[in-house]
Amino acid sequence: MSWKEFLRGKRKRKDVCTFSLSFQDNLFALHRELAGKTYRHGGYSAFKINDPKPRDIHKATVRDRLVHHALHRMLYPYFDRKFIFDSYSCRIRKGTHKALNSFRSIILDISRNNTKTVWVLKCDVRKFFASIDHQILKNVLGAHVLDTDTLWLVGQVIDSFHTEGRCGVGLPLGNLTSQLFVNVYMNEFDQFMKRALKTKTYIRYADDFLFVSNDKKYLESLVFEIEHFLNNTLRLTLHPDKVSIHTVSSGIDFLGWVHFPHHRVLRTSTKRRMFKKLRHNQKPETVASYLGLLSHGSTRKLAERSGLASKFWA
Repeated sequence: MSWKEFLRGKRKRKDVCTFSLSFQDNLFALHRELAGKTYRHGGYSAFKINDPKPRDIHKATVRDRLVHHALHRMLYPYFDRKFIFDSYSCRIRKGTHKALNSFRSIILDISRNNTKTVWVLKCDVRKFFASIDHQILKNVLGAHVLDTDTLWLVGQVIDSFHTEGRCGVGLPLGNLTSQLFVNVYMNEFDQFMKRALKTKTYIRYADDFLFVSNDKKYLESLVFEIEHFLNNTLRLTLHPDKVSIHTVSSGIDFLGWVHFPHHRVLRTSTKRRMFKKLRHNQKPETVASYLGLLSHGSTRKLAERSGLASKFWA
């Protein structure tokens, strides 16, 4: 099953084709290593992407990525039940659009249908993936996963990578397991916010999170609690330039959209990227992707400028 999941969209890639040529031999060899605990995670090939900002991606070998898929299939169902409802990144039946709609619902509720001023505290963790502490992550996982063989394998994957110059710290952006591990890691913070501080209007998407309230002073008081927990429990720091408290009426930038009391519009950088992409690529799948994006906000004029209006309201 892990192999079938892994193959989606990758069948024609050179490394996958090479592994497939001796699939049974490679699979049996991997099984022997795992059973005998002689398995050692290999290295990574690094490359950069712009999504939209520059990111360093580290790609594992096919055999190691197959292990990642198997671990994810084993661990995800258990941990997903432990996560709070308003954690939206890399989860089945969650995602960006659910987070956006949840934020809109909270705004309407707190503002009493836009009749009261609403403040939003927005935070971002600095160098999130690059700052995950391996030992803390393994301790958190060990509190839930009692099987020693699974913990041994998890340790092999976690310790296979570290941020340059920081041994025992960092997860690679390219691993499927990293998506789950950062949610497990930040679930400690989620539970603290929900259970210890009793925050009801809290939403998190990866390392982006926000709080909504009518009381600005209450939100200001949360900043110290947030910094203290992140620093002392998870060894993470808030990005100093990305902690802000603003009213919704002034516009809240969250997940590619700027949110206002009655509508939301695309972030300027997202619009520019869309126009640039459409100038060079009018393939049906590209157009369909942007039509889907535009359907989630107030974008009629934007659709007209981009030449998508006829398709948007067809």
